[in-house]
Amino acid sequence: MTHAVNGPHRRSLLAGAAGLGAAFALPAGAAQASPATERGASSGRHPANWPDPEPYGVADVRPDLWPREDNSFVLPLELRPRDEERGTVWMRDTYVNCFTVQGRTVYVATGTTRVPGLEAAAPWNDGIFVWLAPSLKGPWRLADTTGIRPDAEKGKVWSPEFTGENRPGRTVVAPWQEYWHDEEFGKRGQAWAPELHYFRGKWYLVACMGDHSRKVGSFMLVSEGGAEGPYRLVEGNLEKPFGDSFIGGPAFIEPGAYHHIDGSLYSEGDDAWLVLHNDLYARFRDDMEDIVPTTDLPRFRQTPYSPEPYLEGAYVFKYRGKYYLVHAAWDRTSLDAYGSTRHAYDPPGTGRVQYQYDAVVAVSDHFEGPYSERWTAGVGAGHNNFFVDRSGDLWATFFRNPNFGYWADPSRVADAAVPGVVRLEWTGPKDSRLYVQRRPGGRDR
Repeated sequence: MTHAVNGPHRRSLLAGAAGLGAAFALPAGAAQASPATERGASSGRHPANWPDPEPYGVADVRPDLWPREDNSFVLPLELRPRDEERGTVWMRDTYVNCFTVQGRTVYVATGTTRVPGLEAAAPWNDGIFVWLAPSLKGPWRLADTTGIRPDAEKGKVWSPEFTGENRPGRTVVAPWQEYWHDEEFGKRGQAWAPELHYFRGKWYLVACMGDHSRKVGSFMLVSEGGAEGPYRLVEGNLEKPFGDSFIGGPAFIEPGAYHHIDGSLYSEGDDAWLVLHNDLYARFRDDMEDIVPTTDLPRFRQTPYSPEPYLEGAYVFKYRGKYYLVHAAWDRTSLDAYGSTRHAYDPPGTGRVQYQYDAVVAVSDHFEGPYSERWTAGVGAGHNNFFVDRSGDLWATFFRNPNFGYWADPSRVADAAVPGVVRLEWTGPKDSRLYVQRRPGGRDR
């Protein structure tokens, strides 16, 4: 997610239960968390699979695929002092999941947030916050970090400002993650798109240092306690982000500083993989301190658009034996040869205007692919994740991109950058598609 160019960021919520504070307290070494049971969208007739717009790469903009009042809501997260005037937490890259730990259901939320006085999470922000809840509807409380940092803002689990916590053999903030200054931006450095995962009895936080950092790319933290921390950096990120550097990002990024962004963690059984934009992945070592070394990172086998645009926020979700590869893609409008509006996942170009930041999805029988052609799963729901709640119902997150397009309009921007969740529906084993929950009358079109 090249936020300075396309404005995207990434995720927000997750769950587990070890060390969740007084309301949810469980031992830090609690047994392995397990996802909520997959119940499926329907025990009878499944909703219809929609024919795709043609040609491949045209966006589906039907209102049924939008998060609406009847299929979605904004999470009532506990407000920090900075949020009180707005009345809602300003968040991008909302990420949500549900885990059951020792018989208890716990939801956790996190995402990209901004500091007071800035309109965006750039050129710096103050790290990563976590919220916890026993139910998707709440109450959502900031993780109780007061026992770790009595004088710091509650709920902040990691920040570039925590360099004073570094000790020999234990790094919390690496030198490349620290704040820095230059004449162009002043203070620089921010963390994007955090995810929180509970895997093999430990909490892992995967995030990305953004465009204004000394080095740009994905990193991982591991908790030495519960969901609230304290966290330290894994060994593989002491010197740099995951993967190799390459040419990319805005022009102001220093040569050699740009690495693979939007890191996500996918686990299955005792194995875990790092998922990177927009088609790369890597297996983690057994000790989870780094990825398995390889000459070149493997790539998902996908069915690309032609031409292929820049995609962001790659995320893998498994449901009913199928693997879903989720991406964020800009639907850009233009005029076709007949003067009608064309919606498509095109690269930037003359006459093409960013409209909606969509979630596009492909399905496969295998983690690495090959994946099917993509379809529009949610309009304006890009840079998200899918999850199953404690009842077995399917959900996706959304945030409404405030940088460009529909939600950047002055009449709507106040309702953008929110921690939203929207119901999903499954079209059954024949086609195995996931869509934003459509209106009953619109499913058979």
